[in-house]
Amino acid sequence: MVNIMFSGNKSIFKGIVLATLSILKHYKNPLTIYLTTLDYTEIKPNFCCMTPEQADFLDNLVKQTNAQSQVKLIDTTIMFKQLLYGKNHNNDYSPYTLIRLLIDKIDLPDKILYLDADIMACDDISLLYDIDISEYEFASALDYMGKFWIAKDYFNAGVTLFNRKLAIKNDLFEKCRYLVNTKWFKMPDQSALYRSKTSMLILDGRFNEQRMPKQNTVVKHFNKGIKWLPFFHIYNVKQWQFDKVHNKLKIFCFDDIFEQYTELLKDHKQLIEN
Repeated sequence: MVNIMFSGNKSIFKGIVLATLSILKHYKNPLTIYLTTLDYTEIKPNFCCMTPEQADFLDNLVKQTNAQSQVKLIDTTIMFKQLLYGKNHNNDYSPYTLIRLLIDKIDLPDKILYLDADIMACDDISLLYDIDISEYEFASALDYMGKFWIAKDYFNAGVTLFNRKLAIKNDLFEKCRYLVNTKWFKMPDQSALYRSKTSMLILDGRFNEQRMPKQNTVVKHFNKGIKWLPFFHIYNVKQWQFDKVHNKLKIFCFDDIFEQYTELLKDHKQLIEN
């Protein structure tokens, strides 16, 4: 059994559907997906919870590959507003990334793979999930730019394999919440984890490829990036922007998944992309 946690709102569900389709392409064994969500419409009107209907749709989708797979929807609104207040709810990054700092308060298995909604699997996700982290609080790959600009061991938390039991024992999440509640960060959840960790395993970059997918890539992350030519600019192309994935990033290896997704939209567009 692979246990995966996604966080997001109703409008980001399309990314989770695409990510799940890519996972199911390469992994056929039982899978549990935890959809953690939050109502924060007081910040932005579209910051509303993923719905039970969306969770049921994804549950039916994963069961088509394995009848033992399941999807669980978890509304974190109350605990989020009680435990994550302060300085980092309205910056460049969605507050939904902060939900991972509530892992100790959510009913989850001891080993959980947190994935951002803007990822696509290129290979069997169990190659990542089955990595031994019994001696570590979590495992993450280095951040493509942060390892140069911030610290040589600065990681990207968009793909993080958590040893929940050890992290709770070491008060990892308590320390993270204290930091984000009292100090502003450009990348709050990631920086809080970096500063609060006791022990982490640095993963090979193929488990969180932040640029072009390679032959051995397991997870491709569609995060922000920098291009220097023909002029310096920051780009932020997501996998659901099919034309930009093709024309700007020159990535075509997910076209079969894009076709599957397009077929699903014929009957479920309002549910997926509302």
